[in-house]
Amino acid sequence: MTEKKALNADLLYYMFEAVNMHRWNDHLRTIDLTELDKQAHKAAISWILGKYEEDAGVKLDWEKLISHNLYSFISRLVLTDLKPQLYHRIVSDKAKEVNEYVLKEFLNKVPEAPDDFVDGLERYLNSDQRSKEDDISRAAHYLATRWEFNLIYPANRSMYGIEQTRVEIDEQIFQHKDLAGVRKIMDDRSTFNIVDLIGQLRFQQRWARTPRMAPTTVLGHSLMVANMIYLSDLDNGAEPDQIYADHYTGLFHDLPEVLTKDVITPVKTSVGGLPKLLESYEHELIESKITPLIPEGWRDELRWMVYDPFVNDSNGRCTRRGTDIKACDNMAAFMEAHISIRYGVSSKALRDGEVEIRRKLEKNGEGIDAKGLIRSFDQMDI
Repeated sequence: MTEKKALNADLLYYMFEAVNMHRWNDHLRTIDLTELDKQAHKAAISWILGKYEEDAGVKLDWEKLISHNLYSFISRLVLTDLKPQLYHRIVSDKAKEVNEYVLKEFLNKVPEAPDDFVDGLERYLNSDQRSKEDDISRAAHYLATRWEFNLIYPANRSMYGIEQTRVEIDEQIFQHKDLAGVRKIMDDRSTFNIVDLIGQLRFQQRWARTPRMAPTTVLGHSLMVANMIYLSDLDNGAEPDQIYADHYTGLFHDLPEVLTKDVITPVKTSVGGLPKLLESYEHELIESKITPLIPEGWRDELRWMVYDPFVNDSNGRCTRRGTDIKACDNMAAFMEAHISIRYGVSSKALRDGEVEIRRKLEKNGEGIDAKGLIRSFDQMDI
């Protein structure tokens, strides 16, 4: 009997489908806002809030924060198309029934999820969710929502009820003013700027020159990578320090692209010396544009995450699985190409890309069982 793994194709596709879930779709939007991107932004803001709590002397369970963000994501995949007011009313009034429904739907979508993962999801759903880690997760959710609201507000300022929506979002954020990071983000423009800068990765489309369904952004792609390596770490029984390092390296590995934009692989490989030149530019821009936005005590850690993220390297506490994070990066890219082709939107560039990424994964993806994942995607009814 094949052992069930947390990192499985059904769960990856279930998360990926969040790119087809459109937020604020009852408002005029100048840019599409998807649930996948929202969850990615939330995960990044959670790291910022968590670091501020650590600076204030709070001992955080980072693996709990990562897992609860993922469990919350799974829960919202079931009900997130509802208006927020209705969503929260239903969750409050019918908590037991809603939790049972979420668990049932998850098992229907991901029947091969291992028992430990399902048990963790069930415990999360049935808990009071009042831990410090849950408070950070909720605050990050509302801060990401507020960022979206500020984006759409100018086009909707004449809409009935828009000011009430602003008040409701701000009230939810103010409920978390006990968190040091919330106070900093709300009161200090320079602190908000790192949230805003990360959010700008929601504007950058992957495979920008290639017609594709469904289009993913750099930030949404990064969450897929981060969650993949987290699920792989669960399968491997990784220690908490390893989980933290791998997950947040995966989440921030493309952060420099907010300053440089993506340079497609054919260009990088065709222009002699360009990769090294781009790397030096990226480092220069990170030092001048990004690290000044965060406290000095975090800067070396962020550098470690974004400089050479695909190298197996130690930070003194653990060795990052850089080569496996690269395999997750390639698997996310494979999904982007493969799923679009299966949806019926294809091109020569997309087909060639899928073939090339498949080849790379079959050669270098053993650490995440890439061959098994590809085989599952090939057999999946998409």
